[in-house]
This record gives sequence, C-alpha cells and structure tokens, in this order.
Amino acid sequence: MVNFAAVRAQRTVLEDAIAKCRDVIAPVFVFSFFINLLLFTSPLYMLQVYDRVLGTSSIETLIFITLLVAILMLTMSALETFRSRLLVRTGIRLDLLTNGSVFASIFRLAIRAPHMGGAQALRDMDTVREFLTGAGILVLCDAPWAPIFIIVCFIMHPLFGALTLAAAIVIFTLAVINEIYTRKPLQDASRLTIKSSSFVANSTRNAEALRAMGMMGSIRRLWKIQHNEVLRIQAEASDRGGTVMALLKFVRMFLQSAILGLGAYLVIKQEITPGSMIAASIIMGRALQPIELAVGNWKTFVAARGAYARVRSMLLASPEEPALMDLPAPEGRITVQNVVATAPGGQTPILRDVSFAVEPGELIGVIGPSAAGKSTLARVLLGLWPVAHGSVRIDGAELKQWDPERLGKFIGYLPQDIELFDGTIAENISRFEEESDPDQIVRAATMAGVHDMITSFKDGYNTQIGIGGQSLSGGQRQRVGLARALYGDPRYLVLDEPNSNLDIEGEAALARAFLELKARGATIIAMTHRLQLLSAVDKVLVINGGQIQAFGPRDAVLAQYTRPQVVAQKPPPLPPADEQPSAAAGGSPDSGA
Repeated sequence: MVNFAAVRAQRTVLEDAIAKCRDVIAPVFVFSFFINLLLFTSPLYMLQVYDRVLGTSSIETLIFITLLVAILMLTMSALETFRSRLLVRTGIRLDLLTNGSVFASIFRLAIRAPHMGGAQALRDMDTVREFLTGAGILVLCDAPWAPIFIIVCFIMHPLFGALTLAAAIVIFTLAVINEIYTRKPLQDASRLTIKSSSFVANSTRNAEALRAMGMMGSIRRLWKIQHNEVLRIQAEASDRGGTVMALLKFVRMFLQSAILGLGAYLVIKQEITPGSMIAASIIMGRALQPIELAVGNWKTFVAARGAYARVRSMLLASPEEPALMDLPAPEGRITVQNVVATAPGGQTPILRDVSFAVEPGELIGVIGPSAAGKSTLARVLLGLWPVAHGSVRIDGAELKQWDPERLGKFIGYLPQDIELFDGTIAENISRFEEESDPDQIVRAATMAGVHDMITSFKDGYNTQIGIGGQSLSGGQRQRVGLARALYGDPRYLVLDEPNSNLDIEGEAALARAFLELKARGATIIAMTHRLQLLSAVDKVLVINGGQIQAFGPRDAVLAQYTRPQVVAQKPPPLPPADEQPSAAAGGSPDSGA
C-alpha cells in the first residue's frame, strides 16, 4: 500500500531551493506591511480635504497635506519597486538553484521513463518563476494585511466594519466556488495541451515521411480531435469562471454603492462626517482588492500550482544520482552475468539470463534476427537501461559504481538511430566539449573514413549541419556518428548496426578502424545484420528471443549454422526468431534488434 504521507515528505531539489530562498520572505513581508500601511494615504487625504480643508477654506493646509501625500506615495512606489525587484531576483535564484538538476532529470527520465514526457519540466519551471515575479505572488503578499483595513473600518464605525467583513466573506466564498468549479477543467485542459504539443512535436520530426505517404490529413485529423477537446474543456472552465466573475463584479459594484449609501445615512444621523464616508469607501475597496485580484489571477495560480506539482513529480521519479568516487580508467573487460532486462515501464523480459565475458582488445559481433534483443543488449551494456536481475561489470565493477560522466569519456556508442545536434561537424564529433582537441577530431574523422568528405564541404569541419544533422545524408550522418564514437580513443565501444547505411568505401573504413582500435586494446561489441562485418571479429554472439544461442570464436560459432565449405562464400543462416517480445506484451519493440 502506498504511503502518501511518506511520498509528500520526500524532499527534492525544488524544496531545497525554496528553503534557500526563504531569506527573502521577511523583507518582502516587511515591504508589504509598509506598502499596505501607506495605502491609507489616499483615504486619509480625502478625510482631511472634506473635514478640514473645505470646512476652514485653508489653502495652506491643502498645499501641505498634498505635498505630504506626494512624498508618502513616492515612498510607497519606491517600496513596491524594491519588492518587485526582490521577487524577480528570487525567481532567478530559484531557477539557478534548480535548472541544472531539472535538466539532468529530464534526460534520466527520457531514458528510463520516456512516457512521462519530462521535457515539459523546463516550461513548467518557467511558469513557476513567472508566477514568483508576477502579479500572482503580489496578491499573496498583500492578502495577509487585508484584516487591517477591515479593523480600521470597524474603528470608523461598526456598521462600516460589518459591511466590509460581510463583503470579504462573500467574495472569498465566490473565490472558493471558482476554485471548485474550475480546478478539474483547468487541470484536464493543461494535461491535454501538453499531450497535443508533444503530438505535434513528434509529428514534425517525421514531416517528410508524412508528406511523402499522404498522411498529413490523418495527422491533422488526430491533432484536431485533441485540440478541439482542449477548446471544449477550456470553454467549460471559462464559462464557469465567467459566471463567478460576473457575480463577483456585481457584488463589488453593489457594495461600493452600498457603503456610500450607508455612509450617507450615518452622515444624516450625524454619526460620522462626510469625509469619513468617502474614506470608508476607499478603505473598503483596499480591503477587498487582494481578494478580487486573487480571483482575477486564479488561472495563473492554478497553472503555477500544476507546474510545481509536475516538476516535483518528475524529480521524484528521476532522483539525483549520488556522487561516486572516480575509478581508474577502464581497460575494457566486460562481464555480463545472468542479466534479465525489460524495456522502461515494461513487464515482459526482452533479455533472459544473458551471460558472457569479453576481454580487452576483443571484437565481438552480435547477430540475430529482428527483435532478438540486440539493441536492448547494447543499451544494457552501457547502463542506459537498468537490469531487472543480474549484473553488467566493467573491470569487475558494476556499472552503477561508475560515474556516468567520467565513464562516458572512455566509451564510444553508435546507436542504430543516429541523432546529431545543431552545431558544426567538429562540435558533433568532439561531443561538444568546451575545450576540444582539433587533432583528436581529425583523427576520429580519419578513422571513420569521413575526413575527405568533411574537407570537401565549403566550410569543412565548421559546416553547420542543422538540427538532427538534416543537411547530411543518412550515410554521412552515420559516419559522423561513428567519428563521434571514436573520438578520444575510447576503451570500450558498443556499435549498433554501424554499417547499416555505409557504402563499400565506408565499410572498408569501418574495418580499418576496427583493426586500429583492436591494436590499441579497445573492446568492441558490434550488433549487425550484415554479416560482411563478421570477417573482422574475434568472437560471435548469437542472440534469439532474448537468449544467447551461441557464443565463441567466429569460425566455430558460424560453423554451427552453415556448412564449413561455404562459410566464406555466403553469410550463414540465422536461427529462427521465436518467442519475440512485443509492445503489446508489456515491453517495447527492440528498435533495430
């Protein structure tokens, strides 16, 4: 059973950052106290004008109190400026304290729980920061001082106080009704808006395929269904909120007139002066203003509350990784013991009881039919997907004992779906290092057989490749991706279908790179469908249905699946794929597996 109290008690970097920002609360409340105190300037000025200046016809008195009011209002403006700047800097401080952790959590979540859509967290943090620097937080700062104005109304006359208190209760009740009636529609609209935005973002990444296959109409129809539902829910929330706001406007306007009527009655009864009547009207308006502003900014408050909850949930789902002691540079000895692995969020195992060992300097070819588990094995070997059972060790230490940032410097990874980033070719090859080594960049590009291609471009290594490497062909992207994997002389490489988009020249360059890496003692594990690559490997691992069917020296393993006399003439047939995991079974299809 879930212990919700324990879940709520868990602290994240967000709560810690807010705790560090609490030192501004006292100054903000002090400023708010004096600002609200100075709001009495206007009603007191009107009281003096009506009861003293008009009664005595004293121009000197009028000039003096007018100058005094100007000084007091200028002071109030200065305090509001200081308070606003303090809140702005608090919002920036909160962002600086959390943005690194939130950014890192997004990527951890994208690997281990991609369905949670962590990228929304950055926009949510913007929403929280904007709330802290906008009108919404000022309402919360001013609301605690509203009782002071109500007390002053009681001092001026008990009936003024009673009317103001009743008005505050009515307006507060309307605010609560507005919250109850609009909370669920606004939450649903926010959730669907995020979902619709993600759908559009995912669709635009495949715009060429959608256009080529005539799918734009279908995608537009699906988007319109989601968008129309958002509009419907937003209209429902607006209708409910509009009704409450209209009623609130009626109450406010009627009460403004009612207090003047009550004041006139009390003046006729000679219980107060005309100046008190005008002053009471202004003071009541000041007392009710925070509540009215709270209702007016309710959507902003709800949005900030929802954004805060989403960020906190993401941080809890993807907590910060503990600081790890730096281990010595790896030699590349890989040991996989009884590994069982599923896709993130899945239940059906994709890998079952996988065990093997690789020595430094060995080149392993991993083969098997589609959906056999090759790409899943690649992710598990790098610690991208956690194992449900068993262990993956580098030089005897489990992957979880290695600092990912430090270990990454010694790893080369070429995923099946190459993703390059907006920047230059050199930046992509050097992994966007702040101080990259040009010699290392050229060396990696040369090993990948892409140096001549790069220098043939007008801007060479400074060529901007665009988002996703859109200015390059599939083969060019793969070769640049291979150069990125080779950058920095990695000790341990995992290459998923490294020759899937390569031509003959590219495959020859890949074979030469393998030989050079082996000569340096690097450990290489390459998943492949194209058996031409096997001519360079030391051992072959055959995987099928998530289980190892064979593992050993190349010729010995291949001999199990083909006649010895034709090994060199044609690729060996692979074992049939049976019991392949599927997305419907609770896992996710092994892309390129």
